[in-house]
Amino acid sequence: MPLIDLNSDLGESFGAWSMGNDAEVLRHVSSANVACGFHAGDPQVMLATVEAAKTRGVAVGAHPGHPDLVGFGRRTLAVSPDEAYAFTLYQIGAMKAFCHAAGMALQHVKPHGALYNQAAKDPELARAIARAVADAGDLILMGLARSCFESAAAEAAVPFAAEAFADRAYRADGTLVPRKERGAVIHDVPVAVQRVVRMATEGIVEAIDGTLIAFRPHSICLHGDNAEAVEMARAVREGLERAGVAIRPLKEVLR
Repeated sequence: MPLIDLNSDLGESFGAWSMGNDAEVLRHVSSANVACGFHAGDPQVMLATVEAAKTRGVAVGAHPGHPDLVGFGRRTLAVSPDEAYAFTLYQIGAMKAFCHAAGMALQHVKPHGALYNQAAKDPELARAIARAVADAGDLILMGLARSCFESAAAEAAVPFAAEAFADRAYRADGTLVPRKERGAVIHDVPVAVQRVVRMATEGIVEAIDGTLIAFRPHSICLHGDNAEAVEMARAVREGLERAGVAIRPLKEVLR
């Protein structure tokens, strides 16, 4: 039976500002990428999210981003590899501490937003992030399939998990269509389900121009901040299970 992980970016509330429907999304995913306070989240939100994930039996990953609360980490920042290494390691360390306090192990690291997109195309930035993951110890690096993350993980000798997106459109080269462009985000739930099932069973996704891209992801991301987040998470999980695909945390998928 094929296995796949379902992940979502959670813990993105901050102070009095509430974002997403984490409690409901956690019912349908197997791994949670928890914001580490730089692009979103705060210490109380981080702890509460880790504890909620533990209650639901969901594995936890660190979701480090640029130091950009105002821009939600989605603005491209000119950072050096050394800066990226340091602030990624810092955020991983914070999340590891919260996991330790909750009596669970941190499973993986998935960069957020602009940091993710920049590193997917920039070998030096990807290497800096992979080095931080390696130095933090015993973690999986999750990144865009067919990107610089894969070779960087291999160089750093850390396990790599190829990620695909249920609700994002792809270009023919396998990169994501920028959010500012028309059609970048998929809001039609049946379309998203069909795409994910095809990724998991056939290893194919259709790009925005109709090109068929071959890759078989280890994990599918379901964004928790979309209006359709809960409905999409439920439908994607049900669609995969109907197709004979078992949902498991990332560490089990990579065994």
